[in-house]
Amino acid sequence: MSELGIPELSLVALVGASGSGKSTFARDHFGRFEAISSDYCRGLVSDDENDQGATADAFAVLHYIAGKRLAAGRLTVVDATNVQREARRSLVELARAHDVLPVAIVLDVPESVCVARNAERPDRDFGARVVRRQRDQLRRSLRGLAKEGFRKVHVLSSVEEVAGAVIVREKLLTDFRDQHGPFDVIGDVHGCRAELEALLDQLGYALVRDSEGRPVDATHPEGRRAVFVGDLVDRGPDSPGVLRLVMGMVGAGHALCVPGNHENKLIRALGGRQVQVSHGLEETLAQLGRESEEFRREVAEFCYGLVSHLVLDDGKLVVAHAGLKEAYHGRASGRVRSFALYGDSTGETDEFGLPVRYPWADDYRGSAMVLYGHTPTPEVEWVNNTLCLDTGCVFGGRLTALRYPEKDVVSVVAEQVWYEPARPFPTAVSTGTARDHDQLDIEDVLGKRIVETANHDRITIREENAAGALEVMSRFALHPRWMPYLPPTMAPAATSQRADLLEHPDEAFSAFDNAGIHELICEEKHMGSRAVVLVCRDAEAATKHFGATGGETGAVYTRTGRSFFDRALTEQLLARLRAAIDDAGLWDEFETGWLLLDTELLPWSAKAGDLLRDQYAAVGAAARHVLPAAAVGLATALGRGVDVDDLLDRTRRRADDAEAFTAAYRRYCWPTDGLDGVSVAPFQLLATQGRTHHDRDHGWHLAIADRLVAATPDLVRTTRRILVDTRDPASLAAGVEWWESMTADGGEGMVVKPLANLSRARRGLAQPGIKVRGREYLRIIYGPDYTEPQHLTRLRDRNLGHKRSLALREYALGLESLERLTRGEPLWRVHEAVFAVLALESEPVDPRL
Repeated sequence: MSELGIPELSLVALVGASGSGKSTFARDHFGRFEAISSDYCRGLVSDDENDQGATADAFAVLHYIAGKRLAAGRLTVVDATNVQREARRSLVELARAHDVLPVAIVLDVPESVCVARNAERPDRDFGARVVRRQRDQLRRSLRGLAKEGFRKVHVLSSVEEVAGAVIVREKLLTDFRDQHGPFDVIGDVHGCRAELEALLDQLGYALVRDSEGRPVDATHPEGRRAVFVGDLVDRGPDSPGVLRLVMGMVGAGHALCVPGNHENKLIRALGGRQVQVSHGLEETLAQLGRESEEFRREVAEFCYGLVSHLVLDDGKLVVAHAGLKEAYHGRASGRVRSFALYGDSTGETDEFGLPVRYPWADDYRGSAMVLYGHTPTPEVEWVNNTLCLDTGCVFGGRLTALRYPEKDVVSVVAEQVWYEPARPFPTAVSTGTARDHDQLDIEDVLGKRIVETANHDRITIREENAAGALEVMSRFALHPRWMPYLPPTMAPAATSQRADLLEHPDEAFSAFDNAGIHELICEEKHMGSRAVVLVCRDAEAATKHFGATGGETGAVYTRTGRSFFDRALTEQLLARLRAAIDDAGLWDEFETGWLLLDTELLPWSAKAGDLLRDQYAAVGAAARHVLPAAAVGLATALGRGVDVDDLLDRTRRRADDAEAFTAAYRRYCWPTDGLDGVSVAPFQLLATQGRTHHDRDHGWHLAIADRLVAATPDLVRTTRRILVDTRDPASLAAGVEWWESMTADGGEGMVVKPLANLSRARRGLAQPGIKVRGREYLRIIYGPDYTEPQHLTRLRDRNLGHKRSLALREYALGLESLERLTRGEPLWRVHEAVFAVLALESEPVDPRL
């Protein structure tokens, strides 16, 4: 038995004459979809696997499929003869194009075996001469396979060797996905040993010293490990000391390390190759010259063994010296290593003779966090889920680390300027807004997309829904910087079995009780319009955090991102809310420059005036005009002996229903003048600077709202509520009675929520709330005479499954956008989740639910 090692991600070329057993070998050792057969591809394009005239098209198909698999990061096996150098060259080029390693497995079985096997197959009638020619081509190229670019070549020289072969899949050297941390990722050290010791101490590591007092290891009591981004050497006062410490930590399993461009140059210098001794290399060579030959040899071996980048924590974290774009994560090629060491250069040099680097992080859209160094910056700044940790310690800046997964930045100040840089090192952050890099790209939202969320896994957005959302967003919505969140739709309670009702609290209480959620809060449902209010402390905060221009200090917008008012009226409303927040002491309490509130804005007519006039009022007026007159006429006919009893009774009921319908919508309409008559009912503090608040129970949120009511009672309206425990019959009865008292007066109803806010049911994320609407309010939704028995019977067949699913998906996306916002992620990342909520609104769901 012979073991054939192949990288887990590679392009494997099976090489052998017709009849050597390649297809059988592929079937026995690889997955059903991993192997791509040239014969099968011939069949795809010509309906005949042996049609040699279709070879060119067949290999075009084969290369296309192989390319797609490699792009997706999947092992790919090519089952073809591959005995000709030109055929193999195209496969090597394909592997290089996708930055994977090409591997050759050669089945060099005797010619007689191949001929005999072909003779047994009726579709192989080409005779022994073809096999002989293919084996001749193979024999001539065996020795040169490695020179052709194959990183591994396995030759099986007999039937027995083929039968006894075992495929062993090897992890790539960069694959550390099974290592989950926690980690402390440390930026460029550049020989600053004292600062490195101080940083490790601040991170909680205990230094281990040798008999001469030199640090040779560092351990953390909580099992954390350091990860060094490279450039350990050059320019600083003690490169050997840094190397001794880092090598000891790596050797003991207490650290990981990737190479920097300075280590790459040092390897060549130590190996006697011709290099330009500059940029601090001269100091390092002089310092190493005072060390032993054994130590220099260990340094060379250590630096040579470092791999280009590390993929950690199930692919969630990537560490590379100069950063790494997403297409290169977990790949292996010369250009991947070059990018990881040097970044992406424009090919130009600046006035200091240094290469101009392409800002790859500005275009990064990957889900993995990328931590890197290489280009010194005075302050760390997140750019599209990437962070540069080189803060110029050797130039008099700081040595910086990031705790992962906590994302806490820890740094120590350099003892002095150890090296004067060729390019002046800035000592302060450049002026400008914090979101200059937040450029949106239409490709971030177009087409079918899958959005990853922390609370509901992956959510798929259909292409047609994205197109509809783009239409709404581009024509009517505010600038995306003012829309960090869109509220979700809400599922109604299951249909009541009571004869005269569609909805009742019992069904909502039972739904949560069955999900294992017993402590609930019932909140008054204001009949207004859902409004999200983003209010900044002042114009300076609005500019700093949201890139505001022209004195804007926030936004008040609808569920589809439209502003409720013009800019002047919006600023008036924000000014009054800002004063209320100030009086309530919330700015200082949350140490924030902005608040994001989920509210209801009243009256309903403030937003829905056109809808009321053109639809509800028109229907009500027509019914009130026609039905009473019809009833009079029918009564006259009845007096004359015409049999219209049933029709008269039905017409009178319809007239009463029309009056009830009119009363229902009029309850929620009143005149306004500017902000006179307008009120806001906040019910949740969604987020403040640096944190979300869905971990706080709803009682806490409503207490915050009450403080705003106390500060500005003429603008901010309270939300009445009652607590219910599903395990207490008296509590349930009190909840039902409270709902009945509100809806008997024509109130809209209530929303039943888990008191704890974000909650998990037995099968996943729990509904954030279930609305229970009153009997009279539902006339607005289902029509004036929906309470007629025949209509109620029909409406009981409401299908709520899709609505519930939609509510959960939109809720998860809303939570995701808030988390991304408070983590300081770029606008395109926040907007991705916000846009997805709007796209889901295009799904075909009964709008009355």
